[in-house]
Amino acid sequence: MTPDAKLDWSLVVPVKVLAQAKSRLTGLPAGGRAELALAMAADTVAAAVAAATVRTVLVITDDTMVGAEMTRLGAVVLADEPAAGLNEALSFGAGYARGQWPELGVAGMAADLPALRPGELTTALGAVAPRERAFVPDADGTGTTLYAAAPGSSFEPLFGVASASRHRAAGAEELEVPVSAGLRRDVDTADDLRQAAAIGLGPRTTALLAAVGEWSGQP
Repeated sequence: MTPDAKLDWSLVVPVKVLAQAKSRLTGLPAGGRAELALAMAADTVAAAVAAATVRTVLVITDDTMVGAEMTRLGAVVLADEPAAGLNEALSFGAGYARGQWPELGVAGMAADLPALRPGELTTALGAVAPRERAFVPDADGTGTTLYAAAPGSSFEPLFGVASASRHRAAGAEELEVPVSAGLRRDVDTADDLRQAAAIGLGPRTTALLAAVGEWSGQP
């Protein structure tokens, strides 16, 4: 199938309540995990808003601080009505997007991609063929950072443990994105953050880490 570079997208990004975010990131001062989660989400959403073929970014969250920040960045913010997990939030956002903008493809993306660049996202989405489902694996090759469904194709996200193999088994095409791309580097641990920093962090995450230089795990 021939990729359709002219296809525009709605992008759904679920963001956890900050108090529950990034429990595996250790060594930060009090409240640091919540601040880092917000900074990474802000850099992720800012890059998505700037991507050439992303027409709308939908952030699904029940956190008022997240909602205010993402609205400021230009995203549409929706409460997490299902409140049942990541895939349910993605499907809820996708349903809303298809109701509002049926001509657009719909994609779901992780909120912890602080090294994401708009051009990477544009290129990946441009490689999704018409009426097709596709995904981008994480840097380890086992998880998923992006799942996309063109108009007319079902949206069936399977994020979670071993999600890359489950998306592949469900018939989604694996998109070829360099392992060095920020789009593949989600952050759950201090080592993940070091790897993202080697690629180049977004401005909000960079500024926060500079401000908390006492963090024992700083890259």
